[in-house]
Amino acid sequence: MTIHPGFLDELDRFDAALDRETAAVRQGEQQSPRVGEGLTFSDYRRYSPGDDTRLIDWKLFARTEEYYIKQFEEERNLTVHTLLDSSASMDYGRGNVHKFEYGAKIGLGFCYLTAEEHNDFRFSTIGERVNRLDTGRSNRGEVLALIDQINGLGPEGEVDFETVLSAYADQIRSRSLVVLVTDCLAEPEAIESGVSALARNDVDVLVVRVVAPEERDPDVVGDALFADPETETTRRSYFSQSLADSYRSRLDAHVDEVKNRVTGLGGEHVLVDTGEEYFDSFASVWLG
Repeated sequence: MTIHPGFLDELDRFDAALDRETAAVRQGEQQSPRVGEGLTFSDYRRYSPGDDTRLIDWKLFARTEEYYIKQFEEERNLTVHTLLDSSASMDYGRGNVHKFEYGAKIGLGFCYLTAEEHNDFRFSTIGERVNRLDTGRSNRGEVLALIDQINGLGPEGEVDFETVLSAYADQIRSRSLVVLVTDCLAEPEAIESGVSALARNDVDVLVVRVVAPEERDPDVVGDALFADPETETTRRSYFSQSLADSYRSRLDAHVDEVKNRVTGLGGEHVLVDTGEEYFDSFASVWLG
C-alpha cells in the first residue's frame, strides 16, 4: 500500500482548537489541553515552501516585496513526538487495512494538526533503534516529505520497547505529548518499562494500539502453519474451535494488561482496528 497525501485535506474536519483534553501525567484530576494556542508575536523570518501562508505579513510584503511570516514567542508551547513501530509484526494486512500504513496515517494526522496549531512535532520510527525522519520544520511541507519517506520504508526486525523508549526519553527537553503507535506485540512488562521512562510531569503518553481484524478473529480452520514475522520461527498446529477461543481470550487479556499498565502510569491507551474507517479511528484517538 502507498499512503496518498490527499487524506491530509480531510483532516481539516477535525478542529485542532477543540483542545483535546486528557488528564495530565501525575496531575490527578487536573485537565490539560493537548494542543492549544497562546500566541505572542516575536519576530519575522523569510517564508519557506510549506510554511502556513496565513502567517504571511502582507503589509510587510507591500513595503518590501518580500514574503515574511510572523514568528511567535511561546506559541510552540507543546512538542508532539510520534513514535511509529516499524518492526516486522507491523507488516501485516493488505490494501487499506495494512497495520504499518494505517498506524503511520494516525501518527501523520497528529503531526498535521499539531503544525496547524503552530506547535512542534517530531516523527520517528522505532525498531532496534530510533530513526528520526523529520527535519524540525513542523509544517505541512514537512508532513508531505514524511509521507514520501514512509512510503519507502518496510517494517522489519524487532523492537526493544524498554531500551528504545528509555533512550528516546532522554532526548525530550520540553513539555510534550508522546504518541506511540504500535501493535504492542511484546511482553507487557517491557512496554510498561518503556512507557515508564517516558512518563513524567511534563510529558503525556498516548499509546495507540493497532490491530487487524484477522488478528482478532483469525480466518483459519484445521491444520495450519503459523509464522512469527519477527523471529521467522514457525509452528504447525490444528486450529480447532477450542484453540481459536483460547487464542481470543489470551489476546483480550494481553490488550487489557497492556492498557492497565499504561493507564497505571498515568498514560492513555486507545485500541484502533484497521478494519474501521480511518477517520473514525483517528477521531477516537484525537478527540479522546
